[in-house]
Amino acid sequence: VTRLLEPPAPTELSAPFWDATREQRLVLPWSTATGKPMWYPREVCPSCLGAAIDWRPAAGTGVVYAFSVHHLAGPGRDRSELPYTVAIIELPEGVRMMSNVVDCEPDAISVGMAVRVAWKSLSDGRNLPQFAPA
Repeated sequence: VTRLLEPPAPTELSAPFWDATREQRLVLPWSTATGKPMWYPREVCPSCLGAAIDWRPAAGTGVVYAFSVHHLAGPGRDRSELPYTVAIIELPEGVRMMSNVVDCEPDAISVGMAVRVAWKSLSDGRNLPQFAPA
């Protein structure tokens, strides 16, 4: 298992998300006023500006909305990981999340492809959600 050079630092807003990844659970923030999820973690709902937000489990599935194949190593990447795919994943909850598509060749990835969450271990016990073909 490859590890990022330095895990992303959690913030007060993102702590519930990162805490859930320790158990390989994907969770999303939901506005209790609108009953809708949002991504990324925020202090207020972007629709109603309400601050009542709770964290709920996500299905852990989705489809590739858009993607880009990278042939140069970016931050936290080793050349041995090349090429890698950065994608926008549309989750069934109605939000889009940027991540990576793993466990398949970049040529096999297409817009609309069904994916499921896969986890990459981080050095501090958390896990980074990535997506693999479903």
